Amino acid sequence: MADFNFELVSPERLLLSERVSEVVIPATEGEMTVMANHAPTMTTIKPGVVTVKAVDGKVTRYVVFGGFADILPTGCTLLAESAVPVSEMDAKLIEKRIDATKSELDDGSHSDEHKTRLEQFLAELTQLNGIVVAF
Repeated sequence: MADFNFELVSPERLLLSERVSEVVIPATEGEMTVMANHAPTMTTIKPGVVTVKAVDGKVTRYVVFGGFADILPTGCTLLAESAVPVSEMDAKLIEKRIDATKSELDDGSHSDEHKTRLEQFLAELTQLNGIVVAF
């Protein structure tokens, strides 16, 4: 099976940089599986779980809170707004983000467009909360 370079980067740290066989990312338009020789693509990322399958078959998962991915035939770089390995995930972290988003929505001083984006983000965080509890 062909492999490619994958990097997962957040503002806090480089979480992963290695050769992998596939990566499933939570793209804004739906989950995408990235493999070697993928067509060049750039996509935004919604809050969700990134699943990484290493060349040796080991699977690791990371929770991301948005960002974007740059995909090339030889590799993929995911720049996350924030990311943490699922093994280090604390449910309170998602709850804090949900509460902060609700507070921002309750502020009421936002344009309709911004309010719609906040509502979408809140829905994505709520869905992510249910997914992470399953791990």
